[in-house]
Amino acid sequence: MRRELFLRIVDEVTAKNNFFKQKRNAAGQLGFYALHKCTVALKMLAYGGPADELDAHLKMGESTVLETLKEFVMTVSEVFGKEFLRPPRSEEIGHILSINLVRGFPGMIGSIDCMHWEWSNCPTDWQGMYRGHKGKPTLILEAVATQDLRIWHAYFGLPGSHNAINVLHRSNIFDDLANGRAPSVEFHINDNIYSLGYYLADGIYPDWATLVKNIPLPVSNKQKVFSEQQESC
Repeated sequence: MRRELFLRIVDEVTAKNNFFKQKRNAAGQLGFYALHKCTVALKMLAYGGPADELDAHLKMGESTVLETLKEFVMTVSEVFGKEFLRPPRSEEIGHILSINLVRGFPGMIGSIDCMHWEWSNCPTDWQGMYRGHKGKPTLILEAVATQDLRIWHAYFGLPGSHNAINVLHRSNIFDDLANGRAPSVEFHINDNIYSLGYYLADGIYPDWATLVKNIPLPVSNKQKVFSEQQESC
C-alpha cells in the first residue's frame, strides 16, 4: 500500500471514530495511537492469521487486536463505502471500456465470481446449511472487480451450500440495469453494434446476455484461444 494512501486512511478513520485516538488508561499511561491500530487491522485483513500472533512484534493483546479490527472495518465501510463500493459512473465506465478494448474484450465492464470464506466457529446446528462443496461451513462473497483490482460490488453472507447461480439470483448486481438506471454502454464487434455491457464469468453462470462465460471443454483452436484469453482477463 502506498504511504500516502495508508496515511489518508488513518486520518479519515481517526477523525470519524474516537476509538483510534490515543488516550490515557486508568493508570494514566498512553494507549495505542492511530498508526499502531490501523497497522494491526490491516495486517489482520491482509494475512488472516490468528490475532495473538501480532503480539510478538506489534505488542498488542488478542482481545485488543480483535476489537481494533472490528472498529476499523466498520469505520472504513462507513467512511469510504458510498464513494468506492458502488457501480462505476458514466465517465468511469468509459475508462473501463477503453482498457478492456485493448485487452481484447470490447464491452466488458468487469469480472464476476464467488468465493467461500470458512466459518470456523459456525454453530453445530447450522453446519449442515452452511456446508457445501468445500466440505466445511462457509459464507459466500459475490464480487465484481475491474482490471485494476477495484472491487465495486460485494454481496456477502449467503450459506456455503449455495452455488454461484443461487447467489446471482439473490444479489442486486443487475438491479440498476433492470430498472433502467445503468450507464449506457455501446461497442462494436464484427460490424454489429451492441448496447449492453457484459461481465466475464466461469462456466457455472447462466447463459445471459450480460455474461460471457469460458468454454469448459474447448475443442477447436478457436475455442482454445478464446478460453485462454477469457480466463486470463
